[in-house]
Amino acid sequence: MTEELNSELQVIIDAVLERNAREPILLDLRELSDATDWFVVASGDSDTHARAIADNVIERARRHGSRPSGVEGRGPASWILLDFIDVVVHVFQPRVREFYRLEDLWGDAPTTPILDELPER
Repeated sequence: MTEELNSELQVIIDAVLERNAREPILLDLRELSDATDWFVVASGDSDTHARAIADNVIERARRHGSRPSGVEGRGPASWILLDFIDVVVHVFQPRVREFYRLEDLWGDAPTTPILDELPER
């Protein structure tokens, strides 16, 4: 992973944690997808919580010098997608996350729970 992406990914992870996202995980798609390298998947307890997580990711990334190329789902906020090209952030409501089971769809991807910090790679 390049130093720039490592830095962008860490900013995104910090932003997700800063808004107390539920069950955040990191999926490493570098060997599985040409579309993106990483998925950050997390849940918010409500529309307001999910939007707060997404808005914090956007704001922290902006301060870091990047912005998403696409944002989907901020209105109803049951599944918000932030596309930073190499990193795609998915913020779900718990029932929607359970329904789509994104982690299972990408079951071959190495998965790391995001706690207070990622283990060294």
